[in-house]
Amino acid sequence: MLSEWHKQRDRGVLQALDTKPGRPTVDPVEWENARLRQRVQGLEGELDKARKVIEIQGKLSALLEDLATDSAPDSSGEAK
Repeated sequence: MLSEWHKQRDRGVLQALDTKPGRPTVDPVEWENARLRQRVQGLEGELDKARKVIEIQGKLSALLEDLATDSAPDSSGEAK
C-alpha cells in the first residue's frame, strides 16, 4: 500500500511539473467575447444618452414652436 502511495505521489509531482507557471492561458474566443460584451455595454450607455438628448430636443423644439406661434402677429399686425 505504501508503494502504491509513492507511485501516486510521484505521478502527482510529475503532473505538477508539466504545468506552466503563471496565469492559465485564456481562450482567445472567451477573451474576445468579454471584450465585445464590455464594448456593447458602453455603446448601450451612449445610445441611452443619445435617446434622452433627442427626446429633450424634440420637447424643446415643440416648446419653441408654441412660443413662436403665440407671439406671431395676427392678421391685424399685432402680436398675440
